[in-house]
Amino acid sequence: MVPDVKQKILVGLSGGVDSAVAASLLLEQGYTVEALFMKNWDEDDEDGYCPAEQDLADARAVAECLDIPLHTISFSSEYWNRVFRYFLDEYRAARTPNPDILCNQEIKFRAFLDHALAQGNDGIATGHYARIVGQTGRRRLLKGRDPNKDQSYFLYRLGQRALAHSRFPLGELAKSEVRGMAEKRGFLNSSKKDSTGICFIGERKFRDFLARYLPASPGDIVSTEGELLGRHQGLMFHTIGQRQGLGIGGLRKHSGEAWYVADKDLQTNRLSVAQGKNHPALFQLSLEANDLHWISGSAPTAPLTCSARIRYRQTDQACEIVELDEHRCRVQFATAQRAIAPGQAIVFYQGDECLGGGTIQ
Repeated sequence: MVPDVKQKILVGLSGGVDSAVAASLLLEQGYTVEALFMKNWDEDDEDGYCPAEQDLADARAVAECLDIPLHTISFSSEYWNRVFRYFLDEYRAARTPNPDILCNQEIKFRAFLDHALAQGNDGIATGHYARIVGQTGRRRLLKGRDPNKDQSYFLYRLGQRALAHSRFPLGELAKSEVRGMAEKRGFLNSSKKDSTGICFIGERKFRDFLARYLPASPGDIVSTEGELLGRHQGLMFHTIGQRQGLGIGGLRKHSGEAWYVADKDLQTNRLSVAQGKNHPALFQLSLEANDLHWISGSAPTAPLTCSARIRYRQTDQACEIVELDEHRCRVQFATAQRAIAPGQAIVFYQGDECLGGGTIQ
C-alpha cells in the first residue's frame, strides 16, 4: 500500500535477511527509507569473537544494493543499564530471563524509536514477523501470518506509542517467501542463517559467557524425593525442564529414563531433578505472573477466558486469568503445563491478537 503522504522511515538493518527485505518492501511501497545499524555490545572477548563486524558488512552490502543511506549508532550504555543488568539480576536470583523481550522494549522500540523521531523520521521498521492494525490510540498487535516465525511473543511489552510509529513489512509473509525475495533482489545475505543468540550479543558458549559476570556457586543435585544424586556448578546454569548438562545420566541405581530439572531452590542452593520427561513434578495447572503489561494501555477484567504461551513457538494453550490486579495475575490452564520456568514470559492472546503478558513467578 502506497502511503498517502510520503513518509520517512528508518529501518533497523541488522545484517540479516529479514530486515533487508523489510527495507526493500518499504521502498517499493513508496516510503523514503534510510537504515540504521545498531552495535550495542562493546564488551571485548579474549577469543576475538565479534559477530557485529560481519553483520555490519552485510548491512552495508544491502544498503548499497538498495541505494539507501546506512547510519550506525551504539546504544551500548542503554543496553547495559536497561537490559543486561536485569539479565544478570534474574540469573543471580535463579530465574531464567528472556532478554529479547526487554531488548525489544528498551532498545529497538524505545532508544531506536526515540533516536529516529529526533532525527526527523516519521517512524521505524524492523524485520519482525508480526502485524499492526487499528487506528491511532487503539493499535492492536497481531500474530505474524507464518506460524513458524510469528514473533508477537517477543513484542508483548510494546505500547501504543511504539505501535503507532512502527512498521512490520514482513507480517503477512512466510519465511520462505522472504528468502525468495532476498534472492530475487540479489542480496548476498539471502541464505544467511537466522541468529539464535542473545539479543545484540550473539551466539556464545552460554555457560562460559555467564560465568564471566556471575560467580559460580556449586551445590547439591537431589531427586524430587530428596536423594542426593550429584553436584551442580551453579543454579544459574540450569532452567526448569532442562535435560542436558546435569552430569547424572550414568547413575546405575537409577538407570532408565533421563533426568530433568524440576525446581531450583535459591535458599538451599539445591537443584531438584525428576526422572522421566513426563514426571508429575514437571507439570503445573496454574501459575502467577507479575510485572504485567497490556498493549491497549489498560488491563482487561478478570475472569478472562483466553489463551497463552509460556515459551516461544509453543502452541496457544487455553486458560483463564482468574485473578488480576495492577501488579499480578493468577492463571489457570485447561491442561497442565510442562516446565513452567520462573523469569520467562507468559503472553496472552485472543485469536490472533496479542493482549499483553507478564513475568512468570
